[in-house]
Formats: sequence, structure tokens, C-alpha cells
Amino acid sequence: MTVNDRDKRALSILGIAVVLFGVIYLLTGSSSSSGSTKIAAPVESIARDEKRIAILRSAMATVQGKETVLKQVSAELAEREKGLIPGDTAEQAQAQLLQILRRVSKAQFPPLDLRQSELGQPRSYGESYAKVTVSVSLDCRIDELLNLLASISSQPEIIATDEIRCGAANPKSKVMPVRLTVSGLVPRRLVPEKKGMSAL
Repeated sequence: MTVNDRDKRALSILGIAVVLFGVIYLLTGSSSSSGSTKIAAPVESIARDEKRIAILRSAMATVQGKETVLKQVSAELAEREKGLIPGDTAEQAQAQLLQILRRVSKAQFPPLDLRQSELGQPRSYGESYAKVTVSVSLDCRIDELLNLLASISSQPEIIATDEIRCGAANPKSKVMPVRLTVSGLVPRRLVPEKKGMSAL
């Protein structure tokens, strides 16, 4: 019996198929024998997932408390920021600050007269705010100055005394010249950052 070329090709293909089948059988047989370790892996994964879920649940339980605290802090910040000096520009805010000083000085007994005023250079104050200053000159007695300072500190706006300079008092009337510098907080956007100043 003679084997032609066609039969030789068929036999070689059959031989390759048998070898491939054997290799596949060995690989799937070895993976099925290690299947017991793969069954244990999902059990460990479930325990790990349960721990992760417990951690997430405890974190979620604190979220509501944190949201409550955030709302309280945001409300308190909004209430405090009502004391910022209003104005669309730093110069308008300084004009408002000067009006506050005039209002407070006129409310004193006896009313105090502000003679001169000088607007200072606005400066940044932290990351969210800026500070505008106004200096005023007046003549008053020491008790009137103390009353004026107390009235300034009790204003609803966020203002404070920066500097006080007192001259020699008149020996008879006890009136002395005073230069008072007062600052007020404004939103940071009113004082744009100057280019090239950050490198200094």
C-alpha cells in the first residue's frame, strides 16, 4: 500500500492535532487540580470586602456630622463677613471707612470734629481678605479719645485701630492733637496682586 502526498499531509495534521489536544488536556487538568486554591481565594476576598464595607459605613456615618459642622461654619463665616467694609473698589471701601469714622466721631458727646483725612495704601491680609486704612486728625481730651476708641471697637464693621499719635496737650483745656489710623477688612478681590511683587 502506497501513501500519497495527500495522505501524508492528512497524517501530519492529525499528529499536530493530537499533540495540541494533549497539551490542552494537561493544562486544563493541572488548573482543575489547583481549583481548590482558587475556591479559597473568593472566601478571603469576601472577608476583605466585608472589612472594606465596614470601614466605608463608619466613614459614611461621619459624613452627616461633617456636613452639619460645615453648614454651621459656613453660616458663621457668612455672618462675620457681613462686617466687611462694602465697596466695589478699594477706594470706595476707604470712603466707606471714612464715613464710619465720621459717624462715630459725630456720635460722641461732645461731637468730635475730624480735621484731615488721609487714605493709606490697600494691602492684602491673608489669602481671602485685604486691609484698607484711613488716617484722621482731630483735637480732643484723653477721655474723649478713650470713648472714641471704645465706640470704634464696638462697630458692627470689622475695623480696628492701627496707630495712635498724640501731641502735647494744652495745659489749660487739656485738648491734644491726635492722629488716628484705622483699618478695615475688605474682600481680597478689591486689592489685585501686583505683578512682579511675588518675587520680592
